[in-house]
Amino acid sequence: MAILDVLVYPDPALRVVAEEVTVFDDKLKKLVSDMSETMYLSKGVGLAAPQVGVSMRLVVIDWEGARYALVNPRITEEEGMERAEEGCLSFPGIYEEIERPGKIRVAYQDEDGIPHDEAIEGFLARVFCHEIDHLDAKLMIDRLSRLKRTFIKKKMERKAKAPVTSEAQER
Repeated sequence: MAILDVLVYPDPALRVVAEEVTVFDDKLKKLVSDMSETMYLSKGVGLAAPQVGVSMRLVVIDWEGARYALVNPRITEEEGMERAEEGCLSFPGIYEEIERPGKIRVAYQDEDGIPHDEAIEGFLARVFCHEIDHLDAKLMIDRLSRLKRTFIKKKMERKAKAPVTSEAQER
C-alpha cells in the first residue's frame, strides 16, 4: 500500500469534474486500498479520488466499521435537510455548519463492478453527499454563504502561500 498526498485548497485539481470509471481491474483495487490507507492515516471518514489528484469517480468511506468503495456513485433520491458541522481533508482545520439531506438513496458500483442501490441516512448520508460532491468538483465551501466562503478561501490561499517551515517539511 502507498500513502497518497491529499490535495489542499486552492489546488486546481479539486475543481475538475471526475471521469467515469470504465475499467474494473487490479489497478482500481490498488487505488481503493491506497486511498483507504491514506484516509485512515489522515483520520478521515471519507476520501474522493480527486482529493488525491486522480480524476476518477471513486470514493472510499469508513464509518463505524461500515466500509464502502463507491465507483460511479449517483444520488438518486434525497429527503429532509439537516445542518451539521463538517470538515474536509482538503480544508485542514476548517469546520463549518453545512446543510445536507438527512436521507439519500445512492446507486453505485463496488471495485469489482457489482452494482449496489442503498438507502443511507444520518451522518453516513452526509459523508456520502460530501464525497460525491468532490466528484462533481463541488467543495464544502460552495455550500456556505458568500461571506464565509470568501473568508475561508482567503485563509486557505494565505496558508498555501506561506513559506514551509522545517517542522512542516518533516511531516
